[in-house]
Amino acid sequence: MLWIKTLHIVFVTAWFAGLFYLPRILVNLAMETDAAANARLLTMARKLYRFMTLLAIPALGFGVWLWLGYGISGGWLHAKLALVALLAGYHHACQRLLQKFEQCRNTRTHVWFRWFNEVPVIILLLIVILVVVKPF
Repeated sequence: MLWIKTLHIVFVTAWFAGLFYLPRILVNLAMETDAAANARLLTMARKLYRFMTLLAIPALGFGVWLWLGYGISGGWLHAKLALVALLAGYHHACQRLLQKFEQCRNTRTHVWFRWFNEVPVIILLLIVILVVVKPF
């Protein structure tokens, strides 16, 4: 089971790297006026989104494996699972925002994207607190 936990931590870390970086690319897209730079940023964002999706799948799969293997229960776990669901929704929201840029339909400012970029940091902090401290 320690191998599964190790793989879960590695894939979650890698997934979060994408969740931290993709919104930064969206900030730059919201500010960009040069067509060539815009095209390059869109290519980077598309590739990163595909890669982080491939990382999210084993992260979630190993998490479920740990949950079922250890038979973990408690209020902290329910709260963590709710945050993981919120994180999956954030991941999907990144896709929707990227699609709007691809269709030249973005209506949000770079300031909005800067705030949007903080969401995974807050979720990560709450998840780590729940897993380590197990407050309830």
